[in-house]
Amino acid sequence: MLDRVEPSLSTSITAVAALEDDLRGSMYFYIRRARRPVTRDEAAASVGISRKLAAFHLDKLVDVGLLRADYEPVGGVRRVGRAPKVYRPTDLEIRVAIPARSGDLLSEILLDAVLEEREDERATESAVRVARTAGERLAPRERADLVTAERMLTREGFEPYRVGEGCLRMRNCPFRPLTSRAPELVCGLNHAFLSGFTEGSGLRAVPSPRPGECCVELHT
Repeated sequence: MLDRVEPSLSTSITAVAALEDDLRGSMYFYIRRARRPVTRDEAAASVGISRKLAAFHLDKLVDVGLLRADYEPVGGVRRVGRAPKVYRPTDLEIRVAIPARSGDLLSEILLDAVLEEREDERATESAVRVARTAGERLAPRERADLVTAERMLTREGFEPYRVGEGCLRMRNCPFRPLTSRAPELVCGLNHAFLSGFTEGSGLRAVPSPRPGECCVELHT
């Protein structure tokens, strides 16, 4: 399974907020469409503003991680003097979902299940095995307890909360709305994923579906 590197919610919100300005957003998408480094003069001309004002907006987009800036000859031709500053898009992917959704994780599990299916397995069995392995990879190196589990589940968007001394429930299902389309499959993969995470710890992942919440809870 691929390692997932995703921007934090605060990073995503900051980047989206930066694009709210019409001039800034127009220049950003102009640079994305150009598929080559774009100078300040070109970006300014694309929206009809001064080079100085364009530089201000472009550098804001660099600050939030949407663009990166370099100095290089335009068109590969070297001229006398300093090479102009050019801008190009970064690989940062911005998605804001409240509550959190983990469609990428589910997609990776299903893709790996297809690629790694064994001759003696059905497709669903392969998916459950891969989901469990994904949970094992996410497990902390130290022995998992409710505190470490709560921290991990918060990071993954489950919105955990304590019920009594030895139970952790989750307010959010990160796999919605896919859960409503195939509840048995998706909930089964979620249970396998959390079972893998708690493997070898003092916790158990127990199926416990409730309306509007995750279908699994953790018990000591």
